Amino acid sequence: MFSFELRHVDPHCNARRGSFLTPHGAVETPAFMPVGTAATVKGLTVDSLRATGTRMLLANTYHLALRPGESVVRDLGGLHRFMGWDGPILTDSGGFQLFSLAKITRVTEAGAVFRSHIDGRLLELSPERAIEIQEALGSDVAMVLDHVVSLPCEPEVVRDACERSIRWAERCQ
Repeated sequence: MFSFELRHVDPHCNARRGSFLTPHGAVETPAFMPVGTAATVKGLTVDSLRATGTRMLLANTYHLALRPGESVVRDLGGLHRFMGWDGPILTDSGGFQLFSLAKITRVTEAGAVFRSHIDGRLLELSPERAIEIQEALGSDVAMVLDHVVSLPCEPEVVRDACERSIRWAERCQ
């Protein structure tokens, strides 16, 4: 149900154009994906998004796990029905929050523990849990949990985060 067709490679810079087929439709690449952090793109209706030529949306695993919760989204028919969007949806893993919420996050080899910015409760996000949440949400494309660090920083910090991301990707698979 997934395929990718390479349509053109620029001989001067190796830029690529292709078509990515998902269960909810095709996406021409490269593609701009509006972000519906909490399952809605602020200020735009689904019809407005379609009118812009949008083919794929991005939703945020961390935020949806906190509110309303992946089980609520699953029980309401999945992210497509919840958002009212019948096209492809990519969910991020929560990795960006390791960076953006670093002050309220503890990262170990096991995963990350966040203190909710909403109500202060703890959210544990391991690579396996990130995939479990995305599967419950019903996205077309699920991202692996990655350890995103802020720059500038020491090369060892970047190397450690990169190597951890690779180990986490293996666990996500």
